[in-house]
Amino acid sequence: MNTAAPATAALSTALSTTPLDTTAPLSSALDVEVLIAGAGPTGLVLAIDLARRGIRHRLVEQEERGFPGSRGTGVQPRSLEVLDDLGAVAALLASAGPIPPMQSWQGTERGRVWPLVEPGDPSPNVPYPDALMCPQWRTVEVLYERLEELGGRVDFSTGLTGFTQDEHGVTAELRHADGTLETVRAGYLVASDGGRSAVRKALGVPFEVQVVDQRHALIADVRMSGFEDAGVDREHWHMWTSAPGGLFGLRPLELTADTIQIMAFWSDTAYVPDPARDATPEALARLIAERTGLTGLVPEEVIWASSFQPKAGMAERFRTGRVLLAGDAAHIHSPAGGQGLNTSLQDAYNLGWKLGAVLRHGAPDALLDTYDAERTQVAADVLELSTRVHGQDRSVGFERGMSRRGRETHQLTLNYRRGPLARELRRDLPEDGLRAGDRAPDAPCTDASGAPFSLFDAFRGPHFTLLDLTGSEAVGGPAAAAVADVEWVRVYRVGGPAPDLVDAGGHAKAAYGTGLFLVRPDGYVGLATDEAADVRAYLAQVSARVPAPAKAPAIRD
Repeated sequence: MNTAAPATAALSTALSTTPLDTTAPLSSALDVEVLIAGAGPTGLVLAIDLARRGIRHRLVEQEERGFPGSRGTGVQPRSLEVLDDLGAVAALLASAGPIPPMQSWQGTERGRVWPLVEPGDPSPNVPYPDALMCPQWRTVEVLYERLEELGGRVDFSTGLTGFTQDEHGVTAELRHADGTLETVRAGYLVASDGGRSAVRKALGVPFEVQVVDQRHALIADVRMSGFEDAGVDREHWHMWTSAPGGLFGLRPLELTADTIQIMAFWSDTAYVPDPARDATPEALARLIAERTGLTGLVPEEVIWASSFQPKAGMAERFRTGRVLLAGDAAHIHSPAGGQGLNTSLQDAYNLGWKLGAVLRHGAPDALLDTYDAERTQVAADVLELSTRVHGQDRSVGFERGMSRRGRETHQLTLNYRRGPLARELRRDLPEDGLRAGDRAPDAPCTDASGAPFSLFDAFRGPHFTLLDLTGSEAVGGPAAAAVADVEWVRVYRVGGPAPDLVDAGGHAKAAYGTGLFLVRPDGYVGLATDEAADVRAYLAQVSARVPAPAKAPAIRD
């Protein structure tokens, strides 16, 4: 995908110095409401979310269909929840596997075995407690398939070569494989065009990069034979942490019977591996022999290879006028901890509902500023985590095997408590209690017919969900009165005399406590309150369909 594509020299932008006109609707003359540049996982998730909201969009990708490599293989529990909501989790689960236990080696001798990631606790609140492994090429395929199910598509071999923006939209120039040019007018442009993002560079957005590790690395997906002869099984992730020349690993890839991912670091920091030179079958056979001493493993075909130096970086801002950055275009990470792809998916998930609110529900354009505010903070926190994990690997792991990843890598505890959309209005809360801005937990319930129905079943879809756990005896409850005229908010009374959902096990009550909880379309608690009037005030900020009450607080930039 575009993550490795060089910046297009011709890409340019003329930024308007006039504030955006947030009162006028987007012109019907627009070709699309949202143009997405880059059809990696980030662009695909955004396109899926926009498609289910009925937002006219176009997703362009300068490469031909199909990313061939494994690259971002770890899929964290929070990302599985996102894919559940988007209708893609079943296909992903059918393709993925557990993180294999690590098998250390000293030359041709096996050493200890240990788990790389701390397992999650099975819990009624967390339907997917453990991270899984799935080659990125398959994750991308799953997302393609889901987008096509929704009637969307990707325009492959179509590159963004230039754009200008004004207060009413973005004018973009596209180049097709045959060299023909096309001009497209869009309301917004989302750049998911990778770590070398040409759009970000054209905008002039500062992107400070830190080298996390002075060593360079090679990664390759290779069809091999001779596993049995070499004594290398497919149930472990094999690691030579003190191999001559540098760390060396072999990981059997999911969905295959004969393909292994090779990862090699060079202790000589001056050496920069070149896939064309170092990732031929012959070169890899020599590398395996030198680093492991094993005989019998025979590289047959190199499917994909890439070299990299671990770095961390983040754009100074994720929004410039009508252009927004997402995924690797906004932040890059060390691969340690498996955070990069997962953080990118959630950029798109955060942005999708906000674009939908602005384009379909009359929300002010300022709502898109909250994308920048929320995701820059999360990206900074995740960068710190992945860099810290990489440092632990160097100081501890590379002597005795890579360090064990804690549950913080699962991304279930990431939150928007400090963000501009979090409203916690309850009092006397326990220290460890749920707060506005937190991920909304799942809980098993039953519906009025007695059939199983979880809170995630209630959340699934492009809507807000209002959970009423007040136990009110009023007919319909205070929540229903607050949002009865809003079509994109679904109300569920949990417990009480006339419940929509029965919390027989008390799991919903234990997770949330008492009150009204407005859950955003991306699965975070936006508002927690005891007063129905607060619900109406909050919704007025994200939808023109609800009249704003007197002195409703404005969305903060």
